[in-house]
Amino acid sequence: MSRIGSYPVHIPEKVEVSYKDNVVTVKGPLGELTQEIAPSITLEQEENQLILNRATDSQDDRARHGLYRSLIKNMIEGVEKGHTIELELEGVGFKAEANGQLIELGLGFSHNIYMQLPEEVKVEAKTERGKTPYIKLTSADKQLVGQVGAKIRSMRPPEPFKGKGIRYKGEIIRRKAGKSAAE
Repeated sequence: MSRIGSYPVHIPEKVEVSYKDNVVTVKGPLGELTQEIAPSITLEQEENQLILNRATDSQDDRARHGLYRSLIKNMIEGVEKGHTIELELEGVGFKAEANGQLIELGLGFSHNIYMQLPEEVKVEAKTERGKTPYIKLTSADKQLVGQVGAKIRSMRPPEPFKGKGIRYKGEIIRRKAGKSAAE
């Protein structure tokens, strides 16, 4: 049984949390996020801690208890520090350029791929000679930055033979041997 929901959530000094009509709003230096919460979950704020309580011990309420606690914790962390995802482009001739919210990817296709990113996501892309090109995505919303990172990775996922493609920084790709010599 998970006990994540029973742990209190620490609220830093710079962050302000409000709860009204089953909607939690978190404001901080990096922005404002909102999350709707099921009516069976209630919030109590004591000094600099937020405590979540559930109405019953049904399976749905227990699952939501931990879920909403994690979502609120990620919202607080996001508006205070932000969430970052870094992607590496591994392959000959692969490149990435960012012009505002438009990112241009050269991934070995016959054409470049242009992708418009949401305003909430800040993007930084570098392609230096002799180094692996990378893309750095930053946002207060963890779900949004993860979704954008996954969408970019899906343009050219890493393949198991040469390891070419877009991968998360530090991701290990299981390699296959390929064809053996016929002798």
